[in-house]
Amino acid sequence: MTRLSALVRDSMARLQVPGAALGVWHRNQASTAAFGITNADHPLPVDETTLFHAGSISKTFAATAVMQLVEQGKLALEERVRTYLPEFRLQDEDAAERATLLNCLNHTGGWVGDYFRDTGKGDDAIERIVAKMARSPQLTPLGATWSYNNAGFYVAGRVMEIVTGQPFETVVRDTVFRPLGMNRTYFHNDDLITYRVASGHIVTEDGPKVARPWATFRSTSPAGGVVTCMADLLRYARFHLGDGRAEDGTRILAAASLAAMQSPTTEAGCFADATGIAWQLRDIAGVRTVQHGGSTNGQQASLILVPSHDFAVGVLTNADRGRQLHRAVTAATLDQLLGLREPPPALLTCEEGSLSEYAGKYSAVLSDLEITANGGLVLEELRSADRAVGDQALRPLPVPPVRLGFTAPGRVVALDFPYEGDRGEFLRGPGGDIEWFRWGGRIARRQTP
Repeated sequence: MTRLSALVRDSMARLQVPGAALGVWHRNQASTAAFGITNADHPLPVDETTLFHAGSISKTFAATAVMQLVEQGKLALEERVRTYLPEFRLQDEDAAERATLLNCLNHTGGWVGDYFRDTGKGDDAIERIVAKMARSPQLTPLGATWSYNNAGFYVAGRVMEIVTGQPFETVVRDTVFRPLGMNRTYFHNDDLITYRVASGHIVTEDGPKVARPWATFRSTSPAGGVVTCMADLLRYARFHLGDGRAEDGTRILAAASLAAMQSPTTEAGCFADATGIAWQLRDIAGVRTVQHGGSTNGQQASLILVPSHDFAVGVLTNADRGRQLHRAVTAATLDQLLGLREPPPALLTCEEGSLSEYAGKYSAVLSDLEITANGGLVLEELRSADRAVGDQALRPLPVPPVRLGFTAPGRVVALDFPYEGDRGEFLRGPGGDIEWFRWGGRIARRQTP
């Protein structure tokens, strides 16, 4: 871990990330390392039990609990949501009528996915946000286009509540956290207060500033509510690398269910090679990896499994620029320990005149993008939300324009920091015109001039 630890420290200094935790499962041994501080205002050293927000890695916990219910015969992935939740509504009645549990778990619902509302702290929080989805517009036909969808996991979480008669968080705690010995993994803020917790940070022109308020609403628990430490995250990784049993031999899932979660259910555009059941699947140097990331208010997380090598690497960070850190660290870890290195993309040469077809403004819930053709394609973010800290607005460091290079017709890769290596895709409508740009896993609609 010596070389990797040096890389973490260098990346933290360069990116102004206050704290990080690194964990590796390799050759039947768990190794962890902790760096920096929990909070720029009230600093404590990070250790392997420091709690970080895992963000969207939470989706894989929800899916793990769903698979238990499938094995028990209480749920079926191909069954329509309305079988369990007759009152499920969307703006598009046909989509609401035909949507299945699998559409919710593999991001093929087609409705607006980045939908966030605080519906309170009560046990009805998920029920209430799902009810509010009745106003959610349908962006693409059900099952037609992969686009990252947080809201689909709210629906899955509500279905779990109905068939078990328990709050979502209780189901996951009792069926996943406790059996796996994850004794420092939580959903509720009240559970965190007696432990060492990493606060999120926004990196500004004046350095990293604590991001307040604490990140998520209870309504979003199925999509991003898990708070965990590196020691527990490695326990979870080891379970998903195994045969469905906990360390003490307790059967949690059948091996076939684990394999199903890690098998392709749909293509995922340029975000990943495919999506399984919650997990994102991507081949590196011809070797299948199973992975998920997480992003909340000032925290970034990453977990990558390599089942064929019984290997896992996790990184937890407490800054909005932590994504760049965990990308560098996980790439170096896979290279140094497994010899897996992703080759640089082979770029196509495009004539200047053909580039204008792709230029334009593209709009999504979380960001507006502008792509210009000027000796090549250049992407610029036009909108990013300010982060409120009391009465003061925290403005993240601006993202400079990023060059895009074509790797195939309609498919591009970012060539510059901070998105270097990220992949995007232009999607055409029935008439052959470009209607969407898929970036960061989300589809952004092209705006008419």
